[in-house]
Order: sequence, then C-alpha cells, then structure tokens
Amino acid sequence: MTTDIETVAFGKSDTLVTRVGLGGEGILRTSGRTDKARAMVQAALDEGIAYFDSARVYADSELYLGSVWQVQPERRQAVFQASKSAARDRDGALRDLEETLSRLHTDHLNLWQIHDVRTEADLAAIERPGGALEAFVGAKASGLVRHIGVTGHHDPAILTRAVAQWPVDAVMMPVNPVEGVLGGFLTETLPAAQKKGLAVIGMKILGAGHYVQSRVGVTADMLIRYALSKGVTVAIVGCGGAAEVATLAGVGRALKPLNSARVRQLEILFEPLARKYAFYRGVI
Repeated sequence: MTTDIETVAFGKSDTLVTRVGLGGEGILRTSGRTDKARAMVQAALDEGIAYFDSARVYADSELYLGSVWQVQPERRQAVFQASKSAARDRDGALRDLEETLSRLHTDHLNLWQIHDVRTEADLAAIERPGGALEAFVGAKASGLVRHIGVTGHHDPAILTRAVAQWPVDAVMMPVNPVEGVLGGFLTETLPAAQKKGLAVIGMKILGAGHYVQSRVGVTADMLIRYALSKGVTVAIVGCGGAAEVATLAGVGRALKPLNSARVRQLEILFEPLARKYAFYRGVI
C-alpha cells in the first residue's frame, strides 16, 4: 500500500503541509496548454501532493489550477494554495489579489507572497506608506489570506532584511548545491528565517532542470533530498508531466535527507561553475 507523503507544520501555525509541493514553473508557467496542465495537477493530487505554488505573473498557472478547483471544490479545501503578487504598491497588490482569487476559483489563499524582492528600491517601495506590505497585512487580517510571505532569488542580503524586518510567516528562496557553495541564502537568510520560526519554501532546487543535465550522476531525487537536508519546510519543483510528479512525490514518501558527507560531495561537484549555475541571481 502506498504510504502518505510526510507532512510538517507550516512555520509557527497548526497548518500541516506536505514536505514536497508542485512548483508554479514547468508546464504550469505556460499558456494554452490547459489539458496537459490539468492532467499534471490531477496527477499531483492523486500522488498525495497537497501544496500548490503559483503567481499572478506565471502565465496561465492560476487559470490551470483554478479550472481544477472549480470542478473539484472539495480538493481545493484539502490543499495548501499559494500565489504571489509582484506589485510594489498597496492598490496594485490588492488588484492582483482580487484577480488571483477569481482565476483560482477560491475565496482565500493559504499563502500570499510578496514576489521577487531584489533591491533596496524594492524594500523601500514595499514598506513605505501605501506600499504593498500594507495590502498583505490587511489581507491577512481580513481572512482573504491565511499566511503572508516574501520570495527572492537575486540578493540574499536583501531577502534577509525583508525576513528580519517584515511581519511575514514564510520565505521562499533558492536551495540547491550551488547555494551551498556560494553562501548567502543558506548561511544568512535561512538562519534568519529559522530564528523567527518562519516556514521556508525551497525553490530553484533543480535549477530549471539544468543541474540534472550538467553533472553526471546527479538526479532530481538527489537534489530534492539535498534541499530537504537543509531543513526547509517544503521543497517545490515545477514539473512537466506525471513522471516528474511521481519522482517528486516519491521523495516525499520515502523521506531520506542526505547525510552531511553526501551534501558536501554534491557541493564540491558543483563548485567549479557555481557562479554560472546561479543564473537566477543575475550578475554576481
């Protein structure tokens, strides 16, 4: 009999989430592929995955997910649905939230995230009077969202400041062997989040698939296990089909984080080209 995917508390809350989740990239970040996307979402549900990532700017991602929740509202209530807004002002963020809820055919989000915080200017715009942070705090107070968070993959110092200074419940950041080499997200942001008891969502785990292709012997299974070895709450991966979903769910069922020696071996393997492989950071 198939065992359930392991669950864990989401940050300081009593809400349980599966240790692996379906990322908003992959086939979800496309347009006009409704049948394939719906089939993949259904495969994830059938595998027991109950964490679903999306964003207002991820093409038709919200529409794909919403088309499933519309006909299976009971499944929507049983999963943890996350999305994001890249708006930096209060009114723009609230417009995004209204559209997100409509596209997802839901009356609330389990997690709404301030998307892709990169610069000092982002921090200033978001936290000023009339900035997006007001919308996020207000949406949580009203019950439209259960938790709020922040995401970033560009500058660990900037993301760490957001984690330390803002009243967020979660942070999403890159977690992979490249980050183990470069430091920053895993050595600064992660400890800051853990100190506050925040949920940590690991992304860029497979480096958009490049990491598996670029190093002999490196598998998706291994990289997901690497992320979970770093103590993240949820490891999310964008998938292209049912086979990739099955791999992701399989790691969540037979949870075997890598030991410290294997973690170090992976980091050494990626060390020579770490800066190139951190393509999502921009110029470093």
